[in-house]
Amino acid sequence: MAKRVVIAVGGNAILQPKQDPTFEVQMTNVQKSAEQIAKIEAMDYEIVLTHGNGPQVGNILQQNELAKHTVPALPLDACNGESQGFIGYMLEQSLKNTLRQNQSSANVATLLTEVEVDRDDPAFKDPSKPIGVFYDEDEAKQLQANKGWIMKEDAGRGYRRVVPSPMPAMIHGVDSINHLLEQNIIVIAGGGGGIPVYQDENGLLQGLEAVIDKDRTGRKLAEQVNADIFMILTDVSNVYINYGKPNQKKLEAVCVKETQKYLDDGQFAAGSMGPKIEAAIAFAKTGRTAIICSLDEADLALQGKAGTRISYT
Repeated sequence: MAKRVVIAVGGNAILQPKQDPTFEVQMTNVQKSAEQIAKIEAMDYEIVLTHGNGPQVGNILQQNELAKHTVPALPLDACNGESQGFIGYMLEQSLKNTLRQNQSSANVATLLTEVEVDRDDPAFKDPSKPIGVFYDEDEAKQLQANKGWIMKEDAGRGYRRVVPSPMPAMIHGVDSINHLLEQNIIVIAGGGGGIPVYQDENGLLQGLEAVIDKDRTGRKLAEQVNADIFMILTDVSNVYINYGKPNQKKLEAVCVKETQKYLDDGQFAAGSMGPKIEAAIAFAKTGRTAIICSLDEADLALQGKAGTRISYT
């Protein structure tokens, strides 16, 4: 049987920092990603692809803000759905074209994905995820007063809105994902961490203005589809300890216990590698393998020739 892998691609693989955020630039980046994913498909893997949306949803929020006097602004959960749609379109089209050029029989489908969270998650009492554009102090105070937004100063660059980042409790649509995988279809799902929803007192789903970490969603997705491997693609070839120091060390094959110790020792920054390591550890604890590697070495990492592999023992 083919092995099953869930691959999490960062939003920066779609739009790099300082790049012009045009559709054409993003499509060019996505096409490069598609070439790497197609290499993995050729290795006889069933693939679920999930992706970040940080730069893209930030731009959508800015469009909302600029056009608010002409077109009513959408809530954050709807903006997340909007970004899932257009990123999924770019990925699906690029993958289909690459697979056709490779004479592969595989197909591709994008699923708009809702991710259920606990309405009582502690994150809702302490919003911490910065989103959208920067404001000066006066603008931030006005938004806080008029819209009820929580505004926080961000790294000396101004004030930004912060929203809750709850843990994913359940991915909706997994039965459909499994069915598509069995039909030799690459599935794009859970984009941007998924659209946050909760069940109200009547058991009905309702949207929430929140952002779910896409690596956490990727890990949950990998568990629910019973993946053999959870792979997080980054802009570095490996995970390092003592990063940027003379005694910097590359990690290749490590166990959960060793990785957890490095995490507890503060080796991985909370805003970058930390969440990836947390998600990888959580998946590896199930007895399966997590891999963190660069996009252009993903196929080699699956062969054990590159990247950082985290296993239970």
